[in-house]
Amino acid sequence: MEKSKQLDLHKMRHEEAHRQVENFILLNEPPLSIITGNSDVMRSIVENLCAKHKISYERWDWGEIKIFK
Repeated sequence: MEKSKQLDLHKMRHEEAHRQVENFILLNEPPLSIITGNSDVMRSIVENLCAKHKISYERWDWGEIKIFK
């Protein structure tokens, strides 16, 4: 299996995370991994952007979201 590219949102402001996540999911090919940590807001940002761009994702772990397709 191909190693996934990773974006870590720790220590990132919510406004910056929104921009970084959108660029990350649109400019990179899956598999992708986004580390949200324990933040419900960060998880929400990732999930909302995936929905906006019709990208399927999985909650891989409590603090991680994976995009395979």
